[in-house]
Amino acid sequence: MSGPLSGVKVVDITTVVMGPYATQILGDLGAEIIKIEAPGGDNTRHVGPMRHPGMGHMFLHLNRNKKSVVLDLKQPAGHDALLRLAAQADVLIYNVRPQAMARLKLGYDDLTAVNPRIIYVGAYGFSQEGPYAARPAYDDLIQGMVGLPWLMAQSGASEPRFIPSTLADRIVGLHAVYAVTAALYHRERTGQGQSVEVPMFEAMTQMILGDHFGGKTFEPPLGPAGYARVLAPHRKPFATHDGFLCLLIYNDKQWQAFFRLIGREDMYRDDPRFSSHANRAQHIAEVNEFVAGQIKTRTTAEWLAALSDADIPVSVMNSIDDLMNDPHLAATGFIGQAEHPSEGAIRTTAVPTQWSASTPEPQSHAPRLGEHSVEVLQGLGYSQDEIDAMLASGAAGAPGG
Repeated sequence: MSGPLSGVKVVDITTVVMGPYATQILGDLGAEIIKIEAPGGDNTRHVGPMRHPGMGHMFLHLNRNKKSVVLDLKQPAGHDALLRLAAQADVLIYNVRPQAMARLKLGYDDLTAVNPRIIYVGAYGFSQEGPYAARPAYDDLIQGMVGLPWLMAQSGASEPRFIPSTLADRIVGLHAVYAVTAALYHRERTGQGQSVEVPMFEAMTQMILGDHFGGKTFEPPLGPAGYARVLAPHRKPFATHDGFLCLLIYNDKQWQAFFRLIGREDMYRDDPRFSSHANRAQHIAEVNEFVAGQIKTRTTAEWLAALSDADIPVSVMNSIDDLMNDPHLAATGFIGQAEHPSEGAIRTTAVPTQWSASTPEPQSHAPRLGEHSVEVLQGLGYSQDEIDAMLASGAAGAPGG
């Protein structure tokens, strides 16, 4: 194994997107990830398209670098195997509600009884100190609760809608990654394990209000909530004569260059709406409307050339197919092709960070359901007869039944 977390063992009791995204990153960083799955497997195994049952595209992109072990944690033998595994682990991470972990007798106290140094990380909907503690949570619900659909409508969408990405799951997954790594660092310095809570609602609230406290930052308020620039109706790709363009004219130098391009230096000099960053922010809707009118007068190619020459930030608007064929990503090799043992050729992405030492890299394919059950149980000291009995009872599972 390579990467800065080489030698760290993580017991992963997470499903769907948020937790598996976090543990895949930890695996990219070199940690050994033991993914514990119920007999039916992670739900994303069954989200198509797929070549073979149980190997859906979402699962493939969330679960590389992991060993799949099927355990029925409601059976004593499955529960015992999990505790044996946790006794050897550095981290246990889960994303069901804490109440469910308590019912399974897998709470923090249960785990520290077998491993006092363990780092026990729960990523779920809400802080356990508030009235929402026991509520279920999914990406759509959290997006709605932190106001993302409302913000979409405020910024000009025809109706409220969710961001078309599992945005909350993935952002909170990143919070879980730094929680694990920081807790490992703390344990390295002090010898102490600990329990860490990573609540979705609070994590996403921090992100949204960081932009949108607005005038209500102050008491008494200096104006309404909201960040005017990102809520402006024309904050969207600008329509050109033949397509769309992504453009941000931000500082004074860039605005002066833009006015030179369109032959209207007088506007920067004489129109107070454009004369300073503060004034442009105050009149952002009018400013963007003016730019939109100008961009319509030329083709996308003409604007790309002119704006790039003027060193004004500009880019094309990609479709997903465009993104997959982006020349920069092709040059860096970020999107590549891998050969999966059961699924054949699949597209995948590289690790997005660059390191001068301890280089992280993908280690292994996303596993078949229970692919590593026997291997891991053997490593825990179970005899072949004990493993066969667990497989027969359903306390454990492996490919082929």
